[in-house]
Amino acid sequence: MQAAGRTGRYHLPVSKPAEEGPVSVGPWIRRSRREAYENPWLTVFHDEVTRPDGQPGIYGVVHFHNAAAGIVVLDERDRVLLVGQHRYTLDAYSWEIPEGGVAPDEDPLEGARRELREETGVEAEEWIELARYDLSNSVTDERGMLYLATRLTHGTADPDPTEDLAIRWVPFAEALAMTIDGRITDAISIVGIQRVALTRLAAAAVAKVSSSPEEAT
Repeated sequence: MQAAGRTGRYHLPVSKPAEEGPVSVGPWIRRSRREAYENPWLTVFHDEVTRPDGQPGIYGVVHFHNAAAGIVVLDERDRVLLVGQHRYTLDAYSWEIPEGGVAPDEDPLEGARRELREETGVEAEEWIELARYDLSNSVTDERGMLYLATRLTHGTADPDPTEDLAIRWVPFAEALAMTIDGRITDAISIVGIQRVALTRLAAAAVAKVSSSPEEAT
């Protein structure tokens, strides 16, 4: 893991519909692109393409205007902060780590700080970048970042009007179990919590090797 900072701005490259002429996309060729739908959060592009096998085809691309930030929040008792809400798209209740959108002109870390503060009222002094990820990359160009946040202070939440949130703190071992047994199904949450677990496992393995006496040759 690397310490989080303001370097390495996050960008979401997307080809605009005003392109002229064919555009190579790896083994694909995009012949044309038009906006099929747009709202304040996303744009759906309809592309006419030449497929890798040389045959004509189409491709639909969902472009999210914001990046997706997720935060694994750990307190001094090694508890994970989870946010519960009903997800409209799935018509199901979901327990997740704090998450939210970061605008293209916003620093990713500052966006993550803002989302955590707004959703939960929690602020953190120490931030570590855990991972960068692509989400559902067969149909969308959505990307994001995961952070580990520690050394916490607690304030007042200010969620969006569309957010009816519940907050709970669970021991890290329990949160990890929830990602395995299906109580947590949100992809960003699974990646974030399991990345922390893997990092701890790797650190323990290194410490064990370092503390072991050298074998006689």
